[in-house]
Amino acid sequence: MIEVIGLSKVFEDYKRGPVYAVRDVSFECRPGEIFGLLGPNGAGKTTTLRILSTVLSPSSGTARIAGHDVRRDPQKVRENIGFMSNATAIYDRLTAWETVEFFGQLNGLDKLTLKNRMEDVFEWLQMNDFRDILGGKLSTGMKQKVSIARTIVHDPPVLIFDEPTSGLDVLVARVLLQKILELKSQGKTIILSTHSMHEVSRLCQKVAIIHRGQLQALGTIEGLLAEHELKDLEDLFFHLVDRAETAAAAASERAGD
Repeated sequence: MIEVIGLSKVFEDYKRGPVYAVRDVSFECRPGEIFGLLGPNGAGKTTTLRILSTVLSPSSGTARIAGHDVRRDPQKVRENIGFMSNATAIYDRLTAWETVEFFGQLNGLDKLTLKNRMEDVFEWLQMNDFRDILGGKLSTGMKQKVSIARTIVHDPPVLIFDEPTSGLDVLVARVLLQKILELKSQGKTIILSTHSMHEVSRLCQKVAIIHRGQLQALGTIEGLLAEHELKDLEDLFFHLVDRAETAAAAASERAGD
């Protein structure tokens, strides 16, 4: 359902010249699977997801969502994805219902289909108690539920969650992660970007560890731990990050000689 091959994104910096935010990244994610994209801040996770959601165009490489190329057929890609970013705010002057309705309209749902779909989503997320409350008066947990609802209202087969629990208290985060698991059970293809080892261990069938824009490891958690002879995902993560930093320092030193 998601196929990424040799994906790269280069930004031009007037002081440093070309800067790779993502370099030669490849992976696959299948229906009914949660794929974890694990890395520190600035590792390239969000850039990768923005390319998959057609917000950014790749510099090279290809990515296909539900068979549609992100560069050649971005509209079809957008029809098949839901993208939840922790950087997307809730409109203060729209109610929870109006916000989700607006996103359903953006995704082309007709009036009756949208109403029926919203009734189902609001019931599933237990949002009916605050459906008519303005966004500016919603609690953090309520806002996160609205964010989920607007992400899934058009029932896309592919869902992308970019650090969805960042800044949430443990109770709200737990509810959100449970809903992601329920979406997996519905057969959705899900990418979860995070820097939380706990979330990856609990939710993900496969994981990619990314740092400095490059994949440092790709596979199942069990397989990667066995490959690197480590017992803990956190140990694996820091081992790979340290290795990447050492390699980058050595390359910089060679370039300066």
